[in-house]
Amino acid sequence: MAKLLSCVLGPRLYKIYRERDSERAPSGVPETPTSVTTPTSSSWVSRVLPWSETWYGPNPFAASVFWSISYYSSPFAFFYLYRKGQCGFKGVFLTLFPVLSPLGIGRWTNPQYRQFITILEATHRNQSAENKRQLANYNFDFRSWPVDFHWEEPSSRKESRGGPSRRGVALLRPEPLHRGTADTLLNRVKKLPCQITSYLVAHTLGRRMLYPGSVYLLQKALMPVLLQGQARLVEECNGRRAKLLACDGNEIDTMFVDRRGTAEPQGQKLVICCEGNAGFYEVGCVSTPLEAGYSVLGWNHPGFAGSTGVPFPQNEANAMDVVVQFAIHRLGFQPQDIIIYAWSIGGFTATWAAMSYPDISAVILDASFDDLVPLALKVMPDSWRGLVTRTVRQHLNLNNAEQLCRYQGPVLLIRRTKDEIITTTVPEDIMSNRGNDLLLKLLQHRYPRVMADEGLRVVRQWLEASSQLEEASIYSRWEVEEDWCLSVLRSYQAEHGPDFPWSVGEDMSADGRRQLALFLAQKHLQNFEASHCTPFPAQNFQMPWHL
Repeated sequence: MAKLLSCVLGPRLYKIYRERDSERAPSGVPETPTSVTTPTSSSWVSRVLPWSETWYGPNPFAASVFWSISYYSSPFAFFYLYRKGQCGFKGVFLTLFPVLSPLGIGRWTNPQYRQFITILEATHRNQSAENKRQLANYNFDFRSWPVDFHWEEPSSRKESRGGPSRRGVALLRPEPLHRGTADTLLNRVKKLPCQITSYLVAHTLGRRMLYPGSVYLLQKALMPVLLQGQARLVEECNGRRAKLLACDGNEIDTMFVDRRGTAEPQGQKLVICCEGNAGFYEVGCVSTPLEAGYSVLGWNHPGFAGSTGVPFPQNEANAMDVVVQFAIHRLGFQPQDIIIYAWSIGGFTATWAAMSYPDISAVILDASFDDLVPLALKVMPDSWRGLVTRTVRQHLNLNNAEQLCRYQGPVLLIRRTKDEIITTTVPEDIMSNRGNDLLLKLLQHRYPRVMADEGLRVVRQWLEASSQLEEASIYSRWEVEEDWCLSVLRSYQAEHGPDFPWSVGEDMSADGRRQLALFLAQKHLQNFEASHCTPFPAQNFQMPWHL
């Protein structure tokens, strides 16, 4: 009876992975779990369990008819029992039993599901390495997956500056819209209707427009694709799935591929991937560093696929915090060996991680932007300008440039020359690409003397170039001597140290500042002739420039 109840209440099982006994992962790479049952093939075999098989068992047609009749007639049965005065426990049991019994009996008669539920229960009781190894053979409803890493684990916070509270990690807060205004009770009452409106817009329309991947219907439509992508990561790349518990209580779905045991030197580096607003690690940007030979850690935004919660900035930062802690304290990577790679809206969590973990090796931002407000105003009516600005600043403040300027390490920005998403006019107008503003704000913060007047103008001309030939023409017109630029920068760094901002260029000629500005812009920005959603090729994936 207990086993039948476990089958009734158990999670939905999507897929079973199997591996031949003779094949094992390379040395240094965690073994991919072997099958709990005897493999019938000499290579990876994955078995997709249809909905009817995990729900009804081996005779789905007859059971499905019986279940449908029971399900749709249960309200009438409950009303009948209520009229008879039997609406207590007995009545509820008699009503639900015909509905749930096909589910439990169907699963109970399925030996594969019984074996799965036994392993799952054993893992919840004791998370030993052997139990978790066996559980990794199954792809099932992630809500039932045991937590692998907790944000409050002692070893994960001992080097942090106090660590996050249960309310969340620290974020940069926007300045008040009307500075100097007395915050009296009367002013607060006047602002209250606007604040309520902004809150309602952000938590209904705004959040779903900003993160369409969190919409339930879209996830249901993408479920077959996500399952296929997850199977590829597990079967072909020896990926290991894990559930992380963030400080706000959200559970974060992650996938780790370890390449440290391979002959490729880049396998010693870990690339943490931050996906876009409709991206999932199963089918997202993780494929680029994977194909390039790096170790990779992918994760899903709160509310995406197996991750719980909703993707507001605070929840996003909380999730990124536990992902970085997991990489350092459970996977064993040093911050100096971690690279953050983000696509599109993933730039927010990437820049937050760079700001909060300054020892991270490098940051690569692909098709990202400086600030959300201009992009939000682009898609909303002009009459909503005040409401949109207030809503973004108070509830959806993705201030990528502000966070990135707090980071001292190497940065590479990838600008897509036909981007239709982060341009404020049309894709052909390359100067409306907000990636330009991200570059300019970064360079102006790090090299304020170089990026004043002449330097800023010449970089704008270079950004406006519509082809590589035109870029090269501007570069050669000002006779940029790269060796001279490098010597100037290295000499300044040796004398004043590496911390930004630098005052280099203060006593330099206008021509020298132009050369240095163009050199720095070219080192921090890589053009990619493609639209916003075109996969970035692995052969173009490179580490940011640094002295």
